[in-house]
Amino acid sequence: QVQLVESGGGLVQTGGSLRLSCAASGIISSINAMGWYRQAPGKQREWVATITSSSSSTYADSVKGRSTIYRDNAKNTVYLQMNSLKAEDTGVYYCKVQTVGGLNFWGKGTLVTVSP
Repeated sequence: QVQLVESGGGLVQTGGSLRLSCAASGIISSINAMGWYRQAPGKQREWVATITSSSSSTYADSVKGRSTIYRDNAKNTVYLQMNSLKAEDTGVYYCKVQTVGGLNFWGKGTLVTVSP
């Protein structure tokens, strides 16, 4: 019933920028929050940023100050703007929607590779 499609990943140089997009489709009600997670090769998936239904944003320390999460309600899309990219930002970035009832929906991810 819910589909999340990420895009915007790619190969960038250290210090570069990317804007990741997550387009949501299907029936989604009572959304509590939308967020971004990432998983580097050989590592666990980690939380990156979250934006709530009231547009409050929080960030992981690793990206705080360099990233901005925002959304376009008209397009049912959430974005993650990442600047000053580092090699450690490399990984597959996943979009997640969390409902008020506690259900989580995930996208399939978009790969970000930051070259030194």
